[in-house]
Amino acid sequence: MIPPSMKQLLVLLLSLACYYCHAQHQAAFKQLRYDEDYSLLRQDSSRDWYKALKYTPLSQQGHTYLSLGGDIRYQYQWFKNENWGAAPKDNDGFVLTRYLAHADFHAGKHFRTFVQLQSSFANGKVAPPSPVDENQLDLHQAFVDLAFAGKQASSITLRIGRQELLYGSQRLVAVRDGPNNRQAFDAARLLYARRTWQVDVFYSRFVQSKPKIFDDGVTNNTRFWGAYLVKRKIPFLRNVDLYYFGLQRKSAKFDDGTGEELRHSVGTRIWDAKKFWRYDIEGVYQFGDFAGKQITAWTFSVNTSYKFANTALKPEFGVKTEVISGDGRYGDNKLQTFNPLFPRGGYFGLVSLIGPANLFDIHPSVTLDLWRGLYFNMDYDIFWRYSRHDGIYGPSTALIYSGKESTQKSIGRQYSTHLEYIPNRHFYFRCEFTWFKASDFLQDVGPGKNILFTSTTAQLKF
Repeated sequence: MIPPSMKQLLVLLLSLACYYCHAQHQAAFKQLRYDEDYSLLRQDSSRDWYKALKYTPLSQQGHTYLSLGGDIRYQYQWFKNENWGAAPKDNDGFVLTRYLAHADFHAGKHFRTFVQLQSSFANGKVAPPSPVDENQLDLHQAFVDLAFAGKQASSITLRIGRQELLYGSQRLVAVRDGPNNRQAFDAARLLYARRTWQVDVFYSRFVQSKPKIFDDGVTNNTRFWGAYLVKRKIPFLRNVDLYYFGLQRKSAKFDDGTGEELRHSVGTRIWDAKKFWRYDIEGVYQFGDFAGKQITAWTFSVNTSYKFANTALKPEFGVKTEVISGDGRYGDNKLQTFNPLFPRGGYFGLVSLIGPANLFDIHPSVTLDLWRGLYFNMDYDIFWRYSRHDGIYGPSTALIYSGKESTQKSIGRQYSTHLEYIPNRHFYFRCEFTWFKASDFLQDVGPGKNILFTSTTAQLKF
């Protein structure tokens, strides 16, 4: 199974762009594709092949119908001094391809099933691709919904099967769209919605991605459960999330040891996304047990921006800062390292060098609206270790470097810029350039070389 070349895909994208030029006034696709609703097309008398793809009636009245869709992404990446010089040298870079295809079947208002396949390839990597980069073909999602309408515009849905989970700002639970393979869970969920209220209660097991064909299976190593509540239109605060997550891992590794982990996370989020002013404030406290050690960890983050929409280029200035706890002392009976659970892969940009654990960072940015659908972004991120008695971790809490060989806190500075072009809801193009200047800690514990990273992305959704 060999994916098409970059040239072939670009020709396909440009050809389809001519047909889809009318689509820029349609609603954007959802991050969770199963949240899209095409039942309104039942009332649309103008039919074409694309509308037939999104809504195919299977009953006389049209309440039973099938909707099809997909996603094709082609991404070229190149590193100089990957992993700060510790990775094998790669002069040519590599290409990541991802294909997603789904079928959404509705039988009236009460029954629905959603099935999605995922196929991902990593071509040209010097080192063997990880399961996050390559999964030749597998069942990514397959679940059924039993839905019931309640009083006062409320609804209750029981959802059972393999599915993606996404909550809030995706700091703790995300679809992991940045990396090549999106993540899924085998879960049972109860969802309640009523006007300005949403409640989601779930129990799940993480699906471990594997590189071969239809070999992803249920893992007993990682269990995940919780409840998430969203209340909208609150005076002054606007929107508030309250949540609890429970995580059990039979084998977990931190800088202070290895063992079984049982961790509980309680948090709240205050947010709003107005036309000009946006803010997102979130705090999380974690407690539990790790290999006989008491867990006490926490994080606090503020992400805010303001857009000058009535000026030239409509600049949006933003600043994000967060403090994320690290372990206070080696060899004691406590673990203060924060676990970000299942966060978005590109936490600090597509390059995904550092994960949100034992960290303090300040991240200013500016975005310019150059033309219709064309955006230019620049951002600058400064990283320090929160604690000298803990290492630095990747996005999935994989330990990159132990903190036992250095007392330095400064990790480095990351300069990034990217150009995005979104002509309509179907197409997405992006070019990115990142330079990471390694500082004292990285120079103490490893090669400590500066990283140069470039990438080009072309994506089609339908």
